[in-house]
Amino acid sequence: MQTRREMMSRSAAVAMLLAGAGVLPAHAQSAWNKAAFEGKSIDDVIKGLGIAKPVESKDIVFTAPDIAENGAVVPIGAATSLPGVKRIAFLVEKNPTTLAGVFEFTDAVEASVKTRIKMGQTSNVLAVAITGDGKVLYAQKEVKVTLGGCGG
Repeated sequence: MQTRREMMSRSAAVAMLLAGAGVLPAHAQSAWNKAAFEGKSIDDVIKGLGIAKPVESKDIVFTAPDIAENGAVVPIGAATSLPGVKRIAFLVEKNPTTLAGVFEFTDAVEASVKTRIKMGQTSNVLAVAITGDGKVLYAQKEVKVTLGGCGG
């Protein structure tokens, strides 16, 4: 009988073979945007994502606590009813890595996401909505961190 470990190892090998042969869909092969995730500032992340400078918008509902007692698990969320939103990204201004996550949407789902992020210190957190026609909008909130979660 095959163990779970052996099955996972073989699945990874098959995925690597398929990716190497170009059989996997384009989004599965290019899901990791190294330049964006290595950005050390908001401007670096914007450049890495290849988007225009964001404009503040009241159409994005951004939820985050005023005070996060533990920066290792800060709950945040963003939602919008704007038409054509394809991605929502979360940026933490003073984190060692500014881009905390990017979530992609199709037209079949509502552009709404909740997650938890790590924060090293008190900082502005941005929820950036990117539409299919190139509009880039954001909402932000300052989150005060009492115990840093990024090695601080």
